[in-house]
Amino acid sequence: MSSEEVLWVEKYRPSRIDDIIDQDHVKARVKEMLANGNIPHLLFFGPPGTGKTTMALAIARELYGDAWRENVLELNASDERGIAMIREKVKEFAKTMPTVKAPFRLIILDEADNMTPDAQQALRRIMEMYTTSVRFILLANYPSGIIEPIQSRCSLFRFSPLPKDAVLGRLREIASKEGVKVTDDALEAIWDVSQGDMRKAINTLQAAASLGGVVDEEVVYKALGKVSPTKVRTIVTEAVVGDFGKAVREVMSLIRDEGADPLDIIKIIHREVVSAASQLKVPEELKPKAVYIVSEHHYRLLRGSSGELQVYGLLARIRRLLREGYK
Repeated sequence: MSSEEVLWVEKYRPSRIDDIIDQDHVKARVKEMLANGNIPHLLFFGPPGTGKTTMALAIARELYGDAWRENVLELNASDERGIAMIREKVKEFAKTMPTVKAPFRLIILDEADNMTPDAQQALRRIMEMYTTSVRFILLANYPSGIIEPIQSRCSLFRFSPLPKDAVLGRLREIASKEGVKVTDDALEAIWDVSQGDMRKAINTLQAAASLGGVVDEEVVYKALGKVSPTKVRTIVTEAVVGDFGKAVREVMSLIRDEGADPLDIIKIIHREVVSAASQLKVPEELKPKAVYIVSEHHYRLLRGSSGELQVYGLLARIRRLLREGYK
C-alpha cells in the first residue's frame, strides 16, 4: 500500500508512551504504574484528538509486546452501545487469561460515555467479577457520561487540548517525511480548524496534500470545502468601512458560485469582531453588543432562515453599530 493510501494519522501514531506529544502529567503517572506493575482500571477523558486512544494502545504494547493484538479487545462503544455488547463480547473476552506472561488481558472501550445506562451497569458488574483476569481502559470526551460506580473503580486521567507549537511541529515533521511542501500560512489555517485536535490536523494536512503541489492556505480550505477566512475578512472590512454594495455582491458570489457555507462566514465574522488583531478594531465597549448581534443571526440561521439574508443583515448591523455606537 502506498503512502497516499495510508491514513497518516495511523501511519504516524506513536507506539511508545514517551513519543506521545505533550500530556506529560499523564505519561509520568502511567509509566509509574507500569513500572510498579500495579495497574488499575483507567478512565481517559478529554477533547477529541488529544492522545487518549494512542496512550491506551501504547500501554497495550508495553504490556504484551508483539502479542498485544491477541490480548487486547478494542471496541467503539458508540457503535455498540447496548447491554448485549457487554454481555457477549466483553464478558467472553474477560473470562480468558492472556496468551503471554502478563497478569491480565486489556479491554479498551472508546467513546464509553455514549454507552447506555444499562450497558454501564452491566460493565460495572463485569469489572467487579473479573478483576484478576482483565483491566479496562475507558475513553470518553466527557466523564459526566460515565456513571459514578464506574468512575470510582477507575483511575482518572484528563487529557488537555494540545498546544499550538506541538501540533505545528508534528505537522512539519510529517510533511518533511512525506515530501510535502507546506507554507506557514497553511499550518496556521490547519491550526485554525483543528484547535488542538491532532487527528483532525493530520487528516486535514493529508487531504490538502492529496490535491498536489504546494500546500498553502487556499489549498487547505479548498480541501476542507470551506471558504478562506482571509477572503471573508476582506469582505467584512469592505462591508463595514467601505462599499457595502460591493461587499454584498462578493458575499453572493462566495455563497452561490463557490459554495461557501453561510454558517462558516458568520463564524469568521464572530472571530473578526472579538479579535484584537482584527482590521475592524471594534472598541471594547461595543464588543458585547457586537457579539450579541452575531449570536442572533447565528441562531436564526440554525433555525432555518436564509443564509444569504442573515449574512447581509449581520454585516449591515455591524456597520451601523460601529458608525453609531450605542445610538
